[in-house]
Formats: sequence, C-alpha cells, structure tokens
Amino acid sequence: MLQAQIEAVKEVYDDCEEIKATALELGLAELKVRKLLITGNIISYEQTDTITSLQKEGKTIDQIIEITGLSRASINGYLPYTKVPYKETEISSNAEWCIAYRKRKAAVEVLKENKSEKQLWECIELFQGYPFRTVTGLKYSYILKKGRNGNYTKELFIDRRESSKSLAWSSILLAMQKVDPDIVYEKPKAIGDIRGISYIYPMLWRFGIISVPEEVEQKLRGKGVGKKQTKK
Repeated sequence: MLQAQIEAVKEVYDDCEEIKATALELGLAELKVRKLLITGNIISYEQTDTITSLQKEGKTIDQIIEITGLSRASINGYLPYTKVPYKETEISSNAEWCIAYRKRKAAVEVLKENKSEKQLWECIELFQGYPFRTVTGLKYSYILKKGRNGNYTKELFIDRRESSKSLAWSSILLAMQKVDPDIVYEKPKAIGDIRGISYIYPMLWRFGIISVPEEVEQKLRGKGVGKKQTKK
C-alpha cells in the first residue's frame, strides 16, 4: 500500500512540479505528500540528510533537536515513513484516496479518446469533492444528489466559500460539444456564453477536453507557492 501511494504521488508531482499543487490534486495534506516523496527517494532535503546521518551516529531525537535547532515536529516532517499505518481507519483512508486517483485518471484517459456523453458523465461522478479552482482563484467542489430511484440527478451542487449554487448537466454537455480540440481557450467565455462557464472551464481542462495557456494552467492547478525540490 505504501508503495502504491508513493507511485501515485510521484505521478502527480512529476506533472504538477510542486508539493502544494500535488497536495491539492490528491486532496492530501502537504506534509503527507512531502513525506511520501522523501520516502520514495523522489525529493531530497539537506535537513533529511543531516538528521539521517545523526541517527546513524546513534544520536537520540533530543540530541538531534539540540544539534540542529529543529523542533520535534520538523524533524519528523523531514524523515521518511518507517512503518505502514496499523489503524484500520487510516489504512482505509489511504486506500480510498489512492483508488479514487486511479479511477479518475483512467476515466480521463478514456474521455480523451472517446468524448461521449456517457464517458463525460462518468468523469462527473468520479470527480465529486475534487478541489477545482476557477481562473480567478476561487476554490470550489461539487456533489451530486440522488433521486427517488437511487440514481444521480443531472444537477451539480457547487460548494464555494461565499455561497452555493447549482450547475446543470446540460450546460456541461453543451460546453463539451462546442469546444474544438485544436483551439487553446484563453478564458471561459471563449467557449461560449454558457451558464456556469466559469466553473465548467476548469472541469473541461481537468478532464483533458480543452487546452489552456500555460499561465492559466498554473492558476487552475493552484501553483505558485513553493518550488519544486531537487530530485534524487
């Protein structure tokens, strides 16, 4: 399980090139992402090498704190995982985010090849709760609700800081049908005057349906804080 988590985080990190953006993509804490990358020998820190060397010399944590001036929490943050979780709830949580990432990735890959209504809806179902961002930086996610027949209704309920609103499935489908794969869409309105297009635009980009300028992509990823660390 630990190796599967490392591989999933590495895939996203290689693409996002930032710990913060990787954490946002996977819905994980930045500290967890960093420790997984350290554990997989994907990134390195001078502090990690120093702490590891002191441990090999037989120094205790209290002695390392005194020598380095780092807090106990900071030392833990720079060290790799040395054991897998033993609590059933933590094991379940780790498995869930890893499985969710794999399912979303697979669905997006199929949608890129087959831009059908059915495949688009599968992505909509799988990306519930995903942390999207608009071009202006507004964070939002959405959920679907089930009707009396037990199936999802064709309406997305957007959750954002200021308030909540609904987004019609028909608007998302219309947007997908209007886009041209050869066009780089610089802003949401370039797709068309569609209700909720500011929310649909990041979704279409994340689903691999549209291309956007590099500077816009960085905004949609939530990039900009922190730099990529040195790879091993």
